[in-house]
Amino acid sequence: MITTRINIPEHLREYMVGKYGDFRNDPIRLPDHLDLYHFIFDLLEKRPINQQKDEGNLEIVLPERSIGKRPEYYNYLGQRSQRILIRKIDTMMWAEAHDFIDHKKHVDGMEYKDAVHLFMNRYGIDSLTEDAFLKNYYRWRGKVRKKEKIREYSRNRR
Repeated sequence: MITTRINIPEHLREYMVGKYGDFRNDPIRLPDHLDLYHFIFDLLEKRPINQQKDEGNLEIVLPERSIGKRPEYYNYLGQRSQRILIRKIDTMMWAEAHDFIDHKKHVDGMEYKDAVHLFMNRYGIDSLTEDAFLKNYYRWRGKVRKKEKIREYSRNRR
């Protein structure tokens, strides 16, 4: 088992550890049927000679395929690869959060705030507030489900 470390924002680290690491600080092992597993495999490159130690807050077990890049040699994620991977994980987390909140609201009849609280507890996310999730959800909903006519602001003038 060959691992590498990457530095990602804390809320994404908590999400990945909660989803794939069973809330332990062991290296996370992604299932090989996931798109993210193959995405990491594609981003792996040979380690530069001057880069010996990996630093970061998330340790990932590298993909081992029967054909292609061997993890003994291709075991490094550069700065650009890490930025790409962070965007991918971020998109994955927010897409899952939006889907989860929608399902809980429209199928189970749960309030938005309760659905967000349940999502955060499910993955052990403590570094973001519930309001941050709600604001992100409302912004996303406003872009995806635009209302035909926006209600006019009516203020009582005296």
